[in-house]
Amino acid sequence: MLSTDLADLKALMAENPGAVIEDVARERKVTARAVIEALPGDMVRSAKGDQFVPVMQDIAEWGDVTLIVHTDDAIFEFSGSVPHGEIGRGYFNLMQPKGLHGHLRHERCGGVAFVERPFFGKSSAFVAFFNVDGGIMFKVFVGRDDKRELKTDQLERFRKLATTVC
Repeated sequence: MLSTDLADLKALMAENPGAVIEDVARERKVTARAVIEALPGDMVRSAKGDQFVPVMQDIAEWGDVTLIVHTDDAIFEFSGSVPHGEIGRGYFNLMQPKGLHGHLRHERCGGVAFVERPFFGKSSAFVAFFNVDGGIMFKVFVGRDDKRELKTDQLERFRKLATTVC
């Protein structure tokens, strides 16, 4: 990305930090990672991809969250607990018979971002897992209480984890 393009992207994200990351990436022909990294510095903390497993194991202790997979064709949302996982046969396997389960290619994780930003007029906090190509594998959002505010205990865990791994 040219420095003028990066400056334009940073200006756009400073002006509209709540923009839909994937939409901006598609419109600007950049990676979703570039969009997140263009957010104002106080909104993002980054860790290396090798932190995938410790981050996922910590998230498994948070309780109900929202996990989102956003592709060009669909946005999948799962609300509930992220199960613990273990590595086997080249995957990080989510060990739960019902609800969210599956097999994640953890070795393709190129980075992890902890993002706190406004979104549709509310505070938002999520962990984005980037693949090695700069796309987002998935995002895990801090849950909300019955008043639609971020759960305080989860936000504290989110911030503590970010401090630990970043």
